[in-house]
Amino acid sequence: MSHRYCRIWNISQRRNTKKSSLSVIFPYIEVHQKKSKMKLMFGLPLFYLLLRCANQALGVTIQSVPESNSDGVIQTELEKTVSLACQRDSSSELQADGELVWLRNGALVSLKEGNKEGRSSVCVTPVLHADNGANFTCHLSKNATVTASIILNVAYPPQISGSEDVTVEEESDLLLQCDIEANPPVANTSWTLNGEELDLAAGGFTVTNDGFKIQLLASKVEKSLHEGTYACSAYSDKYGQHTKTFSVTLTEKTMKFPLMPIIAGLVVVFLTLLLAFASRWKKIAKCCKKISK
Repeated sequence: MSHRYCRIWNISQRRNTKKSSLSVIFPYIEVHQKKSKMKLMFGLPLFYLLLRCANQALGVTIQSVPESNSDGVIQTELEKTVSLACQRDSSSELQADGELVWLRNGALVSLKEGNKEGRSSVCVTPVLHADNGANFTCHLSKNATVTASIILNVAYPPQISGSEDVTVEEESDLLLQCDIEANPPVANTSWTLNGEELDLAAGGFTVTNDGFKIQLLASKVEKSLHEGTYACSAYSDKYGQHTKTFSVTLTEKTMKFPLMPIIAGLVVVFLTLLLAFASRWKKIAKCCKKISK
């Protein structure tokens, strides 16, 4: 609410040529000041409060390359460079010796000496995925309420490309996945098998899409139905179509050696023999003595 009033005061001040600032901001007080001194008593403190607010709004400004839009958002892309410069407004009656402070998503940005007084610069290069949505804020070290902010909007295509070889056994599960995260988000996605649109029902396929990745799942695959070349595609209004292929090969089901059950069986047999031997130890000892005599 306070920022809205600050903007109104600044616009009115520029347009005013003859009237006083008091009459521009408070016409109600000017019209009725002769009728009621009480209204003027309450109006003047409010006027100075708005005046202070206006000074704070003029405290610091951020200039950028590329320039930000009216909403304070900078449009950029991966691997690009964004330059930011924060400057104290000389027209504001603030602390002349106050240093400038930069924050990125609320975390302090380390600045070199000499890059804090009067004008401070920050360079983001190269722009990464992690910079998308990053909020850069500049404020005075002695008055954190005197601040200015910008936000980075990083555009990037879906990371879909290349090919992959996949080998699965018959009667096992087949899972294929493509990363489709993009900014702006992709408009649509699709799957094909051997160059033709995938028949989900015939192959018992299930497709899931959470906006970040798209998955294709088939259970108990068969060589005649599921072997071949799959392709996932994502279309972006900004970057066009991106595709990744999967060469799926099915092998015959092999009997897995049941190692653990066999080991368990051998242990049981060994313990059984050991107990049997222990229970007949006396008889075996007597028999050995007779033989020795």
